[in-house]
Amino acid sequence: MRQAFFAATLAGIACSAVGVLIVIMRISFIGVCLSHAAFAGALLGVLLGLPPLPLSLAAGIGAAGLLGPLARRGRLSPDATMGILFSVTLGVSFLILGLLPGSRAEGLQFLWGSVLSVGRQDILLLSGIVFLTVVLTVVFFKEIHATVFSQELAAASGLPAGTVLYGVLMVAGAAVVGSLKAVGGLLVFSLMINPAAAAYQCSYRLSRIFLLAAVFGVVSAWAGIAVSCAWNLPTGACIILASSAIFLLALWLSPKRRRVPR
Repeated sequence: MRQAFFAATLAGIACSAVGVLIVIMRISFIGVCLSHAAFAGALLGVLLGLPPLPLSLAAGIGAAGLLGPLARRGRLSPDATMGILFSVTLGVSFLILGLLPGSRAEGLQFLWGSVLSVGRQDILLLSGIVFLTVVLTVVFFKEIHATVFSQELAAASGLPAGTVLYGVLMVAGAAVVGSLKAVGGLLVFSLMINPAAAAYQCSYRLSRIFLLAAVFGVVSAWAGIAVSCAWNLPTGACIILASSAIFLLALWLSPKRRRVPR
């Protein structure tokens, strides 16, 4: 149980920290796209009898790296590009799932997630992702701050806006892969978006939003595990519902709320 709480803590920090950048940049759908790409990679590993983690990591980061070139060459909007990648990865995922022999229990584990089944390798991966996310955010905070609010102004100021964007996408892909087994491919998107969106409602300062998002992510994970163990419910679903409740509470108490004039 201690290992489950530790893994949930790491997943909450990793997903929510990346989620802050995704929410502010208004590319929230990237979480869905990357989670299904990572899920497809994990299923391919199960089908071929190979370790799912490396293939899942390659698929998640590969999908993140494809977004920019596909959008530029096809002259498509980011939303359209993410939608195309999502549909492809979703189709591949369920095709491979249908080809799996037997009960498909191992493959479905990556779909729904089970934080109680995470192993030492999963915790090491999550620890590395959290460390990488924190270090990159602190070292390149100025560039990140400028890019997430306006890529055009950041590029005009001489900042590497394109590199920062690709960095955000790559770290997002890694965070999704690291949390896949704990939360599941269908639910990891919510753990990225809900705590970040809740934190965004509570502050105007980016540094404080990062901190609050991490806190909300960890609280969501712990509350979800506690409810799951108390009532024998699916852990991933409980974590996501807890994060949704935190968002609704933050929205209700938000200082950014404006009263509609009568």
